Order: sequence, then structure tokens, then C-alpha cells
Amino acid sequence: MSLADDAVEARAQGWRTLAALHARIEDRLERELRRAHELSVSEYSVLDVLSRQDGFHLRMNQLSTAVVLSQSATTRLVTRLEERGLLQRYLCPTDRRGVYTEVTPAGHELLAAARPTHDAALGQALDKAVELPELAPLVHALSALTYGEKV
Repeated sequence: MSLADDAVEARAQGWRTLAALHARIEDRLERELRRAHELSVSEYSVLDVLSRQDGFHLRMNQLSTAVVLSQSATTRLVTRLEERGLLQRYLCPTDRRGVYTEVTPAGHELLAAARPTHDAALGQALDKAVELPELAPLVHALSALTYGEKV
């Protein structure tokens, strides 16, 4: 195996480790958010992203970029949340082609109730992951990014 092959394998192993950590975290979040609030991780993410915007709204294409979903998946997700009364869409007043999505009062209420569940599940998932030798370095690196610690 050449040095270049070693680098490729190291990068691939790093990606597999990141994917494993992501899957563990997402599984825990999904279970807890569904159990306690009947929300998926993607639904929570949409509500969370929108709630952090000035005016609590974004154009649909901006939202799909922010939550890392295709535009069609984002549209389906927003439709489900709109049917539940958690989001609403409206035409941009200055550009009739643009559609904004914003959180409704009911959406803000559900998000406020779900945020502690999300945060606790995330903490628990990371606490479990740090116990695994293959994931611990990545969890420590995430902590360093969050808290500005040295890795």
C-alpha cells in the first residue's frame, strides 16, 4: 500500500467514523422527539432554523439549503408542518415568485417544548458515543469546536 493509498484509506475511515456518530445521534434524537413531541428530526430542524431567523421566515430554497434537504423533500416537509398548523407559507410581497415559510405561534410553542428534549437527547447520545474508543476523538473534537477547547 502506498502513502497515497494510506491517505485515501485514512480519509475513508474518518468519513465512516463521522457517519457512525451522525447515525447514532440522529437515531437518538429521532426516537426522543417522536416519543415526546411527535416530531421527526427533520421537522424539528425546520422549526429550529426558521425560529432563529429575523422575522422567523425564509424562502423555501434558503430553507432547503439550511436543513440540507432537496427542494422537493423540503416542500413535502413544510406541507406536513403546515397541515399541522406549525408553519405557514406566503408570497413574498416584493417578488411574487418567492415563497416564504414562517413558524406559527403553535410552531413556536411546540419548538419551545421540544428544545429541551432535543438538547438532552443530543447530550446523552454524545455521552454514550464518547465511551466508544473509535468515536471518542470525534466527540472531543466536537466539544473543542463548541467550547473553543484544544483538541
